[in-house]
Amino acid sequence: MDEEAMIAPGRRAVAGGTPPGRSGGRLADEVYDTLLGQLMSLRIEPGSRVTIDVLARELGVSQTPIRDALNRMEAEGLVVRVPHAGYRIPPQITRHRFEDMLEVRLLLEPAAARRSAERASMEQVAGLRRMLEEMAELEGGSGPMAYGAFGLRDAAFHDLVALSAENQVIREALARLHSHVHLFRLHFDTQVTHLAMAEHEDVVAAIAARDPDAAAYAMRRHILRSGERFRRLFDEVKDADAVAVEA
Repeated sequence: MDEEAMIAPGRRAVAGGTPPGRSGGRLADEVYDTLLGQLMSLRIEPGSRVTIDVLARELGVSQTPIRDALNRMEAEGLVVRVPHAGYRIPPQITRHRFEDMLEVRLLLEPAAARRSAERASMEQVAGLRRMLEEMAELEGGSGPMAYGAFGLRDAAFHDLVALSAENQVIREALARLHSHVHLFRLHFDTQVTHLAMAEHEDVVAAIAARDPDAAAYAMRRHILRSGERFRRLFDEVKDADAVAVEA
């Protein structure tokens, strides 16, 4: 699939350039939302290359909001900058990589939740609760863009737990994994958001109660259950491939 074919479905969302009175920042947000929806719906395929001039031409906007949107996506692990060649969409995560990431998360995140229950400030606990409220609003949305936005807020939630644990090494290690981005790109599944919400609430409740053991247990259970949900997606893809080969 060529680049123009990949980006064309998003043309309607931001076509026509910058309308009078609309700020460049607002337009960059719209470009970001359009690209996020295409990425999560796999209209922009894993491993494909995208460039600023092609995106600007296909979406009918200047290069500035495209560049701003791509810079934001790069920081979130959604795209990778390729020197002198624009950006590339990361390849889809492999089963082996998934299992490795799950193992690392089980080592780091329950420890972070334990420390968060011991060290989180009242403001940080309130921030975790506000984040749950934001995620609940996204949970009610429909389509790949809402699902993708939920995945990014999910990543932000786990980052805030690590931040409130006051362990920068754990926080940096988790950020480098970009595990949430990779996992939420696997498959559009609203059940993932619904089940994750209840598990997040258990983590926050334990942190707010200053119960380190309960916080570590709730986080470990969340990661294990999340692993089971996403593991089933790999199995579904494997089964689909087997059926295609037989056909």
